[in-house]
Amino acid sequence: MMHSNQKKNQHLLWRAGFGPAVEQLQDLDRYTPGEYYTALVKASAKTPQYINIASDDLLQLYESYLAPGKRGTLTADDRRILNRKQQAAVKDLNLYWLKEMIASSGQLREKMAYFWHGHFACRNGNLFYNQLFLHTLRENALGDFRTLLKQVSQSAAMLYFLNNQQNKKGHANENFAREVMELFTLGRGNYTENDVKEGARAFTGWTANARGEFEFNKKQHDDGTKEFLGKKGNFDGNDVLDIILEKRQTATFITGKIYRFFVNDTIDKDRVQALSEAFYKDYDIGKLMERIFTSDWFYDDQNIGARIKSPIELLAGIQRMVPMRLDNDNALMNLQRILGQQLLYPPNVAGWPGGKSWIDSSTLMMRLRIPQLFNDKDLLNVKPKQDDDVMMGRKADGMANIPVKKAAKPVPGAGLINAKIDWPQYVTKFEKVKREAIFSTISDYLFQVNAANVDQVATKFVDSTDRDAYIRSVTIQLMSTPEYQMC
Repeated sequence: MMHSNQKKNQHLLWRAGFGPAVEQLQDLDRYTPGEYYTALVKASAKTPQYINIASDDLLQLYESYLAPGKRGTLTADDRRILNRKQQAAVKDLNLYWLKEMIASSGQLREKMAYFWHGHFACRNGNLFYNQLFLHTLRENALGDFRTLLKQVSQSAAMLYFLNNQQNKKGHANENFAREVMELFTLGRGNYTENDVKEGARAFTGWTANARGEFEFNKKQHDDGTKEFLGKKGNFDGNDVLDIILEKRQTATFITGKIYRFFVNDTIDKDRVQALSEAFYKDYDIGKLMERIFTSDWFYDDQNIGARIKSPIELLAGIQRMVPMRLDNDNALMNLQRILGQQLLYPPNVAGWPGGKSWIDSSTLMMRLRIPQLFNDKDLLNVKPKQDDDVMMGRKADGMANIPVKKAAKPVPGAGLINAKIDWPQYVTKFEKVKREAIFSTISDYLFQVNAANVDQVATKFVDSTDRDAYIRSVTIQLMSTPEYQMC
């Protein structure tokens, strides 16, 4: 089946970004996918601004915490206050980044940073470590994988998350070295237990200070000879990473994971092999993505509408298509938790499994209900699932072990979304569409999959009192279908 430019560009915008924005609707058939991709690259070329959401009082409190000799004198109450403020600030960072995904013209950069956030899954209670880590992902999202790997490996957030501050000469902690190989580069089965032990020795002394700056503690480093992945020498952490990057398996592993995320959960081995061979030559992430997004096979039938939208893709995509302002951040955080994906809070170091794991009986019903929640004064009365490991990645940041008291009373209005939708901006995009063609036109914009018979269900619930009401209700009803869950 041959797809129109409109359908191809929708596919591209969902995979290389977070879906079409309402202002792009009339342009989808006007430009070729190649032209659209060039525009995405250009919009993402500028270095992203560092996201700093720390309030003055939190910054002042943290600076006090960093003062020489002060850290050890903090009382339990001091730590509790600092911890509580940090938790609230990390939530704010989560929402700020989500808004960037929705509104930024640098869609390709944000989508790639989102991918790396799942690949280099990291969780930390320190706001400042999180801000530095997020900037590393966004700044290097389309750059050199070597640079990205090394900067992530030397980030305070990751070093503490994987306990490398405990990795010292004579008392090696293998956690960091193991995950670097198993999850970040080579994949399970492509190294030995001896490689883990020797790699851990090479990473001894790698730590970070309270400001998030990488530090090499030479006194804690094992400077003896190591045997690692078939090589022998007095290796340090950088040497180990270089040896890992010399392995073609690293390029194959990364390419395969990118293919599953951006193309199809089912890997085409021949295509991944060809892509990985080119990627291995320079580790240029941007070139790899260009080869994927500009290939003919990217637009094959089996790749269009073949992926289940992640919770973040779903939430961002709805807000890009129907412009709105959300006044209740607590409700938006609860939606992330209910759907099973909170930015900056991966479930474990392996990240989110994705694919069919996004859907179960409870999450599917909530997904179908979200458009109605945005549009109405409906109450979000579903209780988020209990976090599976609330302290993960926060055991060594020096502050997070003090429990935070639960609020005695629910936050007023916490269950209301309070979305202010700019319906006039949306409705205007259909002013030239004849009434009888409105349903099919909106359906074409919203669905990547064949939505046969969806009109028989959706039309039963649309408001036909006037043209604007009809456009609004058709949009909400179509977004509330299982077909809209696919991209």
